[in-house]
Amino acid sequence: MLRSPLRAIRRGLAAVILGSVLVGCGASADTSTESGAAADDAKADVTDVTVDPIKETLRLTDARGVTVSLKKKPERIVCLVALCDDILTELGIVPVATNSQLLAQPGFLGEEKAKEVAVVPGGFIAPEVEAILSHKPDLVIGLEDTHGKLAPALKGATTFWPVQPAKWQDSVGYLRDVAALTGRTAEGEKAEKAFRVKLAAAERKKSDKTALIIYGSDENFGVATPGTDVVAGLFPKLAEYPWKSRGVEGSYSLEEILARDVDVLFVETMSFGEPDGKLSEKLAKNPLWGKIPAVKNGDVHEVNSEVWAKGRGTRSLGLVLDEAVAALR
Repeated sequence: MLRSPLRAIRRGLAAVILGSVLVGCGASADTSTESGAAADDAKADVTDVTVDPIKETLRLTDARGVTVSLKKKPERIVCLVALCDDILTELGIVPVATNSQLLAQPGFLGEEKAKEVAVVPGGFIAPEVEAILSHKPDLVIGLEDTHGKLAPALKGATTFWPVQPAKWQDSVGYLRDVAALTGRTAEGEKAEKAFRVKLAAAERKKSDKTALIIYGSDENFGVATPGTDVVAGLFPKLAEYPWKSRGVEGSYSLEEILARDVDVLFVETMSFGEPDGKLSEKLAKNPLWGKIPAVKNGDVHEVNSEVWAKGRGTRSLGLVLDEAVAALR
């Protein structure tokens, strides 16, 4: 079972399960009515692309009941979670400091511009308070279950906002909230609209293939599940995705995965320090791996874990949709 650092990081990133070691009724006569009802149901399942206006404010209460109150529009924002970097990019804002690598990814600032953003030492798990405060932030955004412990140390010096997204609607909510606080309301509405339109289009092309997202660094792996992982929460809209959360310790064995006849497999390699190979290549050493339909058919996709596992904002999720829809065709 994977303990540290993968367990701590992934749990903080998406509160997803870790663990699993790799081991060997009557038909109706009125068919037109049925067809019409099915069409109506399908239409009802498609995401609404309507975007409500965002109202600028300096005080709000987010969906989790956290109240954020500022004296002025925040100009100096420190990001301790990649969702923050994602949101700021959507709004055309650059953080004064960050502890993620999301900004360097394609579709964000890119490697060169990202180098201009200061890095908070201590990494995702233990960012240094003194370093955070050295940037004189108006607002610090972190992940509640990982950075909540920093609140007492930051109190009085800055405003700390603990976020905790579990589904894409949470990500949209946080985008709208940051847009309201920063006065970037038009940018927020535009970003939300673009994401909703892309998601609705993807839903209309839902595949009948069975998909799976796994993550890890070696033969120990986890399965990303809806309700605890934002990206996994999108997949039931895109394909057959039968994976459910089993709690903090539980996960799926390779035999269980094999029994599901997975057609398309997405792999998030989580590396620490210098990269030491892809997760899919390590799992290939086990003979059971090669029996999975996705593996036999060459439909295994190593994806960018910075975007897929950590971003969780509308820009990252939009990139995920592009890749997933293409792979599921």
